Amino acid sequence: MTDSITITDNRTGESLEIPLHNGGVDAAEWRKLLPGIWFHDPGLATTSGAESAITELDGDNGILRYRGYPIEQLAEHSSFLEVTYLLLKGELPTKAELDGFVHDVTYHTFVHEKFRRRMYDAYHYDAHPMGLLMSGVSGLSTFYPDSKDIGDADKRMENAIRLIAKMPTLAASAFRHRRGQPFVYPDNELGYAPNFLKMMFEIGSPYEVDPAFEKAMEILLILHADHEQNCSTTAARVVGSSHTDPYTAIGAACGALYGPRHGGANEAVLQMLDDIGTYDNVEPFIEGVKAGKERLMGFGHRVYKNYDPRARIIKQAAYDVFAVTGTNPLLDIALKLEEVALEDEYFVSRRLYPNVDFYSGLIYESMGFPRDMFTVLFAIGRTPGWLAHWDEMLAQNSRIARPRQLYIGASERPYVPIGER
Repeated sequence: MTDSITITDNRTGESLEIPLHNGGVDAAEWRKLLPGIWFHDPGLATTSGAESAITELDGDNGILRYRGYPIEQLAEHSSFLEVTYLLLKGELPTKAELDGFVHDVTYHTFVHEKFRRRMYDAYHYDAHPMGLLMSGVSGLSTFYPDSKDIGDADKRMENAIRLIAKMPTLAASAFRHRRGQPFVYPDNELGYAPNFLKMMFEIGSPYEVDPAFEKAMEILLILHADHEQNCSTTAARVVGSSHTDPYTAIGAACGALYGPRHGGANEAVLQMLDDIGTYDNVEPFIEGVKAGKERLMGFGHRVYKNYDPRARIIKQAAYDVFAVTGTNPLLDIALKLEEVALEDEYFVSRRLYPNVDFYSGLIYESMGFPRDMFTVLFAIGRTPGWLAHWDEMLAQNSRIARPRQLYIGASERPYVPIGER
């Protein structure tokens, strides 16, 4: 028996057998039998728009792997730049390869002085840092015209490294602009995460990076590095399919992440915890959720129908950070909320388990990040994944994105002069 399905057009009686390949069917085969008939799939929830070897995500079983490596092992043993190398090049690096890659990223951390100062100065003092980041990323394309040579694999990698290097610099600059503080230049003696933290928080005296903060930042970046064909990755692929440069494609991805339905989940969790207010209000809140009067944020996921593997990892990182900063008063509420929800049949039967956003906001806030920076932090971590997908798509010579629609508007109508309407 072959792995296939058979479809029959009941209008004509014609049938067609279509093979199953990698868990999917080729839409081109459907068109042979049903020309002019389109799949209607708002949100593309059951549509594959890509073949990718980058990330395997099995939501039913709570599995996330980068290039075959379990996220749990990478978070425990790897560094963000090593994971970045893996995503971009397909294999874990040797010691020499990693040293060279780290050197290349470090070499490109600086942003042109005129660009950084003049661009950010053009924005109002309270401009949202994600808006500044999105503008900065897109604007870099004007400084690197060679990035438009997307047919050259070496040029693509060179510009990917440039962007990965500059994201923390642009992000920290956006933060400092909003605070009215002078920019802090990259310190290329530091690693990726410590350098970013220093550019963010150094004021006057030298900023000493706590090892727990560095480790938590590395883990958070690794956990966010890729997540298959999500909204922002799809945006990068769609824009990149027009053969634009990587800065413009990743700027589009930042725009998708800017939306609260994608990048704002951890901020929504903190707002929920603020609204609950006290430990004693957890159980009444849960009853409100079950009655449809409240929304439980940070539980469940569009893809995961099991415990998000990233949530288990990040929960331990939270404890390590709180050991330094002292317990966040919202942590007790979060732990009680998790305990009650995981024991309640209402949530268990609906497979609503904590996701990565449930704890990440607590960590970020305890480390000193304001809530309007959470999406920016997400973007720094996700940039390697966006670029890996962009590069993979170009290497595959994929077609330009051009979805179809089902037209539901008016049929042909004659034009009526304005005086007769």
